[in-house]
Amino acid sequence: MDRLLYLCAAVAGATGVALGAFAGHGLESQLTPDMLAVFETGVRYQMYHVFALFAAAWGLARWQHRAFAWGGGLFVAGVVIFCGSLYALALTGTRTFGMLTPVGGLAFLAGWLCLAWGAAVKMRP
Repeated sequence: MDRLLYLCAAVAGATGVALGAFAGHGLESQLTPDMLAVFETGVRYQMYHVFALFAAAWGLARWQHRAFAWGGGLFVAGVVIFCGSLYALALTGTRTFGMLTPVGGLAFLAGWLCLAWGAAVKMRP
């Protein structure tokens, strides 16, 4: 499972860089400044959570506690739902996609709490 999380982190990192480049070089003339900012927010959060995925994979490999697997899964869900909804909103202008964004944000929060849980459990003697 830790290898799967490492793979997800690497793929998310690669696609984050590609989407950032796409936004910077291909979307500037296509989107309004507000929608470009929405797209860039998705890229930024995706890249932040690449590191969270690596942390979850490392914690799982080091301590073999299910909290790290749950955290990693929630980070993947957050990238797909939070970032994906922002990309879809920016590219289509369909505001309905924005209704999904908080769900992805909750997945991110839950993922961070899982990492905290896993670390706290492993700190106990």
